[in-house]
Amino acid sequence: MNLAIEGPLDWPVTHGVLPVLVLVAGLVALLGLAVSASSHWWSRRFPCAVVLAAAVTVLIRFWVEDWWQPFPDPLPRKVLFWIGIGALGVLLAVFRMPPLRWRGRFAAAGAALLVLLMSGSQINRVYDQYPTLRVLLAPWLQHTPKLAVGRAKATVVVPPGKALAEVWRAPAGLPTKGTVAKSPIPGVKSGFQGRDAYVYLPPAYQADPRPLLPVLVLLSGQPGGPDDWVNSGDLAGIMDGFAAQHQGLAPIVVAADPSGSLWGNTLCMDSKLAKAQTYLAQDVPDWVHANLQTATGRGATAIGGISYGGTCAIQLGVNAPQVFGSLLDISGQDEPTLGSHQETVDKAFGGDEAAFDAVDPLHVMARRKFPDTSAVFVAGKSDGEYGPQNQKVYQAAVAAGMKATWATVPGGHDWTVFRAGLSTQLPWLATATGLTR
Repeated sequence: MNLAIEGPLDWPVTHGVLPVLVLVAGLVALLGLAVSASSHWWSRRFPCAVVLAAAVTVLIRFWVEDWWQPFPDPLPRKVLFWIGIGALGVLLAVFRMPPLRWRGRFAAAGAALLVLLMSGSQINRVYDQYPTLRVLLAPWLQHTPKLAVGRAKATVVVPPGKALAEVWRAPAGLPTKGTVAKSPIPGVKSGFQGRDAYVYLPPAYQADPRPLLPVLVLLSGQPGGPDDWVNSGDLAGIMDGFAAQHQGLAPIVVAADPSGSLWGNTLCMDSKLAKAQTYLAQDVPDWVHANLQTATGRGATAIGGISYGGTCAIQLGVNAPQVFGSLLDISGQDEPTLGSHQETVDKAFGGDEAAFDAVDPLHVMARRKFPDTSAVFVAGKSDGEYGPQNQKVYQAAVAAGMKATWATVPGGHDWTVFRAGLSTQLPWLATATGLTR
């Protein structure tokens, strides 16, 4: 990750010393809550706490995966384990409190909080969504300005057959860092109400004459939102790192909203749920070209995403190839889903299997060729669920004639992989979109 360490808020909390200290403190607190010299404790209260913690864990698992279904992914076993440990810590404290004085009750409550902190820390290590406290507290600490639009008086002309980097010379005084701002993108054609998009503009965008840069539309996972790429994804750090090696040049990135809410799942399709494809393939590009000075055409426009957003990327790449000439699918699924295939077809298409097949990427690629589309598929080496699905889609893309590559990076289905997926594939993306040779 490229985040600079400026103070305690930037100390890593998913690796290094801090999470180990939290783990040790939590285990000591759990042990202190569990051990007692009372025979009544061992014969009744302790077994009751263990059984209730296991029951709570099972109930949460069924509630999340079978009843509520806020996302199609199952909860990882490690996450369920640490949920159970957190529940056990709280229940042990509750069972210990009745015979204790106030001082003892406060100590038990403090120990339970340490166990909960340990459990939360370990769950965060599974996903690596909050690598630092600054990322965790970003909604309260970070102020992202509204996008200020404006046009340069002149633009850099790139001769036919040349890449932008071959004719670009950074002017003196060019900033070393890009900017991140946010803006609503109205669903003019789709009627879709997306949350504010986040727009990264590289240092070169601030030059005059201004280079006409390619655009990457970047999508988050589910649950999630556009700000995930700014905070957990370290978008500015990754892009600024690339720009520093290319005289301030980097793609413009628009982190758009494919779901409408934290728990929403539109499948990125035009269906009974929403006209999400129209929003992403028409409203978003229309807004980009109306408000920003960018390169135009499908060759200069890419779509990318992670997990659910990666599935969206391949969908849009094959259903709107006239808009997106390249795509980056990081840890995506082999088909869009609300949890199961039948549930997806029923809720989104009223049970019409043919309507689903008409836009499902694997079916589209089985009947159509895409020789002018470039694609990269990335998965974590230890992602036993999404890795095989991602590779399956890659193989279908190759069979459909795409210029496709499949790559793996260390990790599972987490932000370590997602950040690496973007940063390692930026050179490919820059070449695919005409920025570099």
